[in-house]
Amino acid sequence: MKKFLQTVGIMLILGAIPHHTYAQNATEIVKKAEDKARGEQAYGEMKMTIVRPKWTREITMKSWTKGDKYSLVVVTAPARDKGTAFLKRDKEIWNWQPSIDRSIKMPPSMMMQSWMGSDFTNDDLVKQSSMVTDFTHKLIGKETVEGRPCHKIEFTPKPQAAVVWGKIIMWIDQKDYLEMKVEFYDEDGYLVNTMYGKNIQTIGGRTLPTRLELIPADKDGQKTIIEQLDLDFNVKLDESYFSVQNLKRVK
Repeated sequence: MKKFLQTVGIMLILGAIPHHTYAQNATEIVKKAEDKARGEQAYGEMKMTIVRPKWTREITMKSWTKGDKYSLVVVTAPARDKGTAFLKRDKEIWNWQPSIDRSIKMPPSMMMQSWMGSDFTNDDLVKQSSMVTDFTHKLIGKETVEGRPCHKIEFTPKPQAAVVWGKIIMWIDQKDYLEMKVEFYDEDGYLVNTMYGKNIQTIGGRTLPTRLELIPADKDGQKTIIEQLDLDFNVKLDESYFSVQNLKRVK
């Protein structure tokens, strides 16, 4: 694959092939990275640590995903948030609140709001937007991140896509297709967040970063860490599992 990409780059320089072929190549790289991280179906257990200058808070959760259309996340601790659940079912996003015994359908306007007080947004949690289908991709260079040679790819939202970011730049490991670094920009081109993939291990039979660190650009001493504690890509999940009714039953 690496040799093929180098050949494509040389041909581009010589003007032998059009630019759109190069862009499609970038899309293939993004798809491989997303497929590896997400899988067709998966179950995971995670710990999220919210770091602030004067305090730190931990939240544990479980998640179930099926492709890029279905996902379900339930909070398991602390006790005051236990049972809170989030569901993505195609284009619909639902939130179950045990304290009021009610499911709420979340409007698109809430996607950029903070999730559980962290630096992640609701959109980050449920991946309402697809990195493959909602963006055009352009390979803009190659750089080394954490000692790993990476493809540097620019993501530009498609005109009709329901996307919250103005631009994304992602560094994807050339060998294992790992998302090593991601920069998120607003519609005015200002850097908002940077996410790093760290602590690369074999989990669920795949080599993946097991620690994600999201750092806001303009908030000193603040970050959110997600650690993958368990991951299983061999689960069998039917679409009916991802139902609003199941939101309040899942544990």
